[in-house]
Amino acid sequence: MKKQVFFAIALAMGVSLVSCDKDDDDNNKNNEEITVTYDDVTASNVKNWTAYATRVATLLKSDASTLYDAWTKSYNGGEAYSVTFKSQKGDYKSALDCLQEIAQGCADIANEVGTAKIGEPYDLYKAGKTTEALYAVESWYSWHSRDDYSNNILSIRNSFYGSLDGKVSDKSIANYLKSKDEAFYNELNSAIDNAYKAIQNIPQPFRNNIDSKEAEQAMEACAALNDLLMDGSKNLNKWLEENEDEATYKAIAENYVDVVVLPTYKSLVDRADALLSAVKAVESEPSTKNFATAGNAWLEARAPWETSEAFLFGPVGDLGLDPNMDSWPLDQENIKNLIEKGSFDALNWNGDYDEESEAIEAAQSVRGFHTLEYLIFKDGKAREY
Repeated sequence: MKKQVFFAIALAMGVSLVSCDKDDDDNNKNNEEITVTYDDVTASNVKNWTAYATRVATLLKSDASTLYDAWTKSYNGGEAYSVTFKSQKGDYKSALDCLQEIAQGCADIANEVGTAKIGEPYDLYKAGKTTEALYAVESWYSWHSRDDYSNNILSIRNSFYGSLDGKVSDKSIANYLKSKDEAFYNELNSAIDNAYKAIQNIPQPFRNNIDSKEAEQAMEACAALNDLLMDGSKNLNKWLEENEDEATYKAIAENYVDVVVLPTYKSLVDRADALLSAVKAVESEPSTKNFATAGNAWLEARAPWETSEAFLFGPVGDLGLDPNMDSWPLDQENIKNLIEKGSFDALNWNGDYDEESEAIEAAQSVRGFHTLEYLIFKDGKAREY
């Protein structure tokens, strides 16, 4: 998730701070301070609204396919990235490099969940910037924040276990660690479990419980997990170097690619395709029922993306696919303008990816999962029409 800050734009839109609906969770302690109004789908804008959604879903499917193909077919005109990783080529000089890449990816997302996804809204709220705090909460249109963050922790578990089913693979970092240092394995395993549970314990929706004690506990749990992965005096990254076994590490790297990375990205492709079909149905026949179907498809497609965030290295970052699919916060003012104009060329960018390019950043801020989320959801529910 590439952070792009549009708080000033949000404020300029004349955001209204009003009370939540009565059916909100009773634990929503901040109701009167940080709930906003939305633009609605109407007879006058539905054609452009749904055409926009279809364009975004089309690009999302294309990006997912590009990512999967880079890992399985060819990357930058050469061999598949999976071959590079499993064969220790390019930046990977040894199987240890591969396992340390895995550990780094896990640490990065643990840190991001704690300090950015939960921590940034928390800090803004504590500073009295309640509107900015809300706009910093990822996935608040669908009220899917907690599940997004929990799935990020599952991406760590999957990478550690070398599996997608919650079982420790024989060819995994977890199994090797357990065989050498069971106490450290238990500590790290517990930290993963604690971070997941702490996030799920935040009252729903997170956007209305930004400064809750549960949010504080979730940040602490993510920090503890990050320490064990990378930053603590005893951490997985250092342990892997001190206990290097090239043959074992090579088998772990191969299993990681074949059992964790590739199936996750394949699921992303398949679910993005189903999402596109659902969104096309909304464009063909706008209705509350079809919006609901599209909402369910968005939730299904969102899961494999969030469970891939422990491996945001290689093509997903180098090709700009992460910000293409997951930029946040959105440029809502420009989204509104695009709907009014009914022209969506601004979603496209060309050439090599440049993270510093303002033109590319502008395009990425009006596409991807969260733009589609805004177009499909309102106050945690699929839109009505």
